[in-house]
Amino acid sequence: MVRFILRRNWLRLLIWAVVLVGMIPLVYESQRAAFPTEADREAYASIANTPSVAALTGTPYAADTLGGILVLKIWMTLAVTLAFATSFLVTRNGRADEEDGRTELLRSNVLGRHAYTVANYLVVGGFDILVGAAITAVAAAMPLPFDGSLVLGASLAGLGLFFLGVSAACGQLTSTSRGANGLAAVVIGTAFVVRAIGDLDGTGTTPGWISGLSPIGWAQQMRAFGENRWWPLAPLVGGAITLCAIAVRIEARRDLGAGVLPDRPGPSAAGRFMMTPFGLALRLQRASIAGWFAAVVVMALLYGSVASAMANLLGSNPVFAAVFGPNGSSATKGVIALLVMLNAIVASAFVVESALQVRVEEASGRAEPQLAGSISRIQWAGGRLLLPIIGSALMLVVGGVVMGSAYGASQNDAAQVWALLCASVIYWPGVLVTAGVTVFMIGVVPRLAPSLSWAFFAAVVIISVFGELFSLPTLITGNTPLTATPRLPVGQFTMPPILVLTAVAAVLWAIGLVRFARRDLAQDA
Repeated sequence: MVRFILRRNWLRLLIWAVVLVGMIPLVYESQRAAFPTEADREAYASIANTPSVAALTGTPYAADTLGGILVLKIWMTLAVTLAFATSFLVTRNGRADEEDGRTELLRSNVLGRHAYTVANYLVVGGFDILVGAAITAVAAAMPLPFDGSLVLGASLAGLGLFFLGVSAACGQLTSTSRGANGLAAVVIGTAFVVRAIGDLDGTGTTPGWISGLSPIGWAQQMRAFGENRWWPLAPLVGGAITLCAIAVRIEARRDLGAGVLPDRPGPSAAGRFMMTPFGLALRLQRASIAGWFAAVVVMALLYGSVASAMANLLGSNPVFAAVFGPNGSSATKGVIALLVMLNAIVASAFVVESALQVRVEEASGRAEPQLAGSISRIQWAGGRLLLPIIGSALMLVVGGVVMGSAYGASQNDAAQVWALLCASVIYWPGVLVTAGVTVFMIGVVPRLAPSLSWAFFAAVVIISVFGELFSLPTLITGNTPLTATPRLPVGQFTMPPILVLTAVAAVLWAIGLVRFARRDLAQDA
């Protein structure tokens, strides 16, 4: 079963590992270039301990060292990403396979009831440990202190293992993979919020006691490149073992295909809107959409409130000149332009996740009975794909308004709301290009569509954010869906890039939909 799971998931595991581990050298090199001297790092540490930073990334306990800055910049992102990756992988090989009937087929042969489940835990747990070990090796090779690098990798691996246990338990509580992922996402979000409240309630670089109620807070308290504590690893690993044992115990007592939590009976009949592809997609993805919009609001509020402080810190640093914009543009405008682009990155992630639901429905076999009626494939897929189109537009609007309101309030300038709204909305064609790549992959290479779509998104993000810092060729850095978009308020608005991006998006969408209409349906391998 371990070999079987590895054979089905090796590409997913590889992509997640490359993305997670690859962020370490990218962020380290950019921060080393930005803060080359001890004086630069001490200046950064003197203003880094703000409520916004504490809520978003944790308390900056060693912000006057390169290791501490690395932890402050990337640890929380890696921790949350690894938690979601672990949850998705456990659900894919657990509840999703049980929902699709694959588990029942496997058990019909000479196979113990828990063999497939335990193999799933071993594979995903091994993935978490290997990611932690690779992060340790890469950080130590930068070079950073080995003891701090070891604690850095162990804190992330321990957190991944804990959420392996959480997702294992969620898979036993619910009867669907969607429900299991949704419940695990709620737990991750709650852990993040509780940790943020605890850090805001802290004194200096010491978080409040509330942070100790969150597993993210436990892992954060290992304090890599600071005190280098090891004791928080014990509750993380112990919690993972306990939760996995509980999950196995529940699996022994429940019926195959059932969950502990009872399914709520739905309406006896669907309304006319619900019977459309768009209405059904909206109903199925409503919880995910709410989570994405909540994330956009929180990030935009934080970004708008810290834009001036970031500009004051980094404005005089020549390393960030390429990021801030053309010569002569103010640092504040450059920082705002970068933060607006980060809002577009979130919208791009949303459209990839939402558009891939077409592939999820196809792979699970649920698309076939829907297409057995009078609806055409293009009508069915096009109706469902309206959701990422409309949702991304609204997401950019909300993000621009919230960021503009927060920044305008700090500057006592109400005109910033309209300015940042326009700066955010013009990224819509670029976001649709990213969605178009996903639609193209669904139509042309359906089985590889999830992996290739997320790989393209990761490449766009890395090139757009870090490309100029690493002196990549302008032909590459200036032609991603995000960097080809005019960057307001730094640059001038020009229509040709918008028209080109719109045309590229239209071509990708058309090819993907037409190819989807003509090829055979392809269920998951």
